[in-house]
Amino acid sequence: MGCYPWLSTLLSDARQTVAPPRDHKDGVLPPLLVALTVVTGLVDAFSYLVLGHVFVANQTGNVVFFAFALAGVKGFSATASVAAIGCFAFGALVGGRLGRSLGGRRELLLGVTAGIQVVIVAESLTMTALAPSPLPVGLRYALIATLAATMGLQNATARKLAVPDLTTTVLTLTITGMAADGPLAGATGARMARRLISVAAMLVGALVGAVLVLHVHIVYPLVIALVILAAVAVIAVAPARNPRAPRTPPT
Repeated sequence: MGCYPWLSTLLSDARQTVAPPRDHKDGVLPPLLVALTVVTGLVDAFSYLVLGHVFVANQTGNVVFFAFALAGVKGFSATASVAAIGCFAFGALVGGRLGRSLGGRRELLLGVTAGIQVVIVAESLTMTALAPSPLPVGLRYALIATLAATMGLQNATARKLAVPDLTTTVLTLTITGMAADGPLAGATGARMARRLISVAAMLVGALVGAVLVLHVHIVYPLVIALVILAAVAVIAVAPARNPRAPRTPPT
């Protein structure tokens, strides 16, 4: 690999993202945040295809959808977009307070966040499974509110953890970094693999979610999201309960 140092960097970055060493400064956080990125794709596929043209995680899209609705474009709801943005902001507010209360206990913060998400997604899954088809309007708004709040909580936690290029929700800057900091731009390509993994995680989540909604049953994206969140909660809390040498959180 001597002729292609960027390839060695790419492979090393991929290993550190999906299987970080025990002494890595971010501990188990990188692969867990990748898993939460898959959750983002799953729930946004569910919300867009089942709850109307609205995202519960990617709020940039909702701002655009709100503009479409104001312009009279059919299929978009200004009320749904505003509800998603508002509930996402509320979840982020809760996440911000939670992050400050837990201070530098990063794994515990992620574990508690994922645990709260498990409860909310389980409630959303139950409501969806017991509801008639198509979903009543009131239930659709209830699901938009609960899922947007849990994704706001997740996004605030990811922001507090500050693991580079693993925001779990926003990929615009990630894709920008892939192009601007890559070998073709004359850069080293540092964290290229991490950025690729992040994009792939959301792509896979959205693809699986869409296929399940369209060809199996609308509840299955939430089922998979629930399983992933439960696993993240358990894995994140384990090192928090049995800490090794303390790691200094990023400033």
